[in-house]
Amino acid sequence: MARITKAKLKAVVAEPVKAPSRGKTEAVITLLRSKQGATIPDLMAATGWQSHSVRGFLAGALRKRHGLEPISEKRDGELRRYRAR
Repeated sequence: MARITKAKLKAVVAEPVKAPSRGKTEAVITLLRSKQGATIPDLMAATGWQSHSVRGFLAGALRKRHGLEPISEKRDGELRRYRAR
């Protein structure tokens, strides 16, 4: 059986553990929880994602991972707005 030396143990323990980045997810959720909501272009600008990625996040991850229900509203002459509750 291989032995773990003190040097190897110190190297493993000294490595910082990186938490997954939630910056873009938090930005999207913040925009969706705002009173006026957000449009697809708003969310694209905030995250740098393409439109299909934003729609996928709204349809999948928002519900499954975050337990939020997206609400879609469309007024005449305006872009569709999304909110989360």
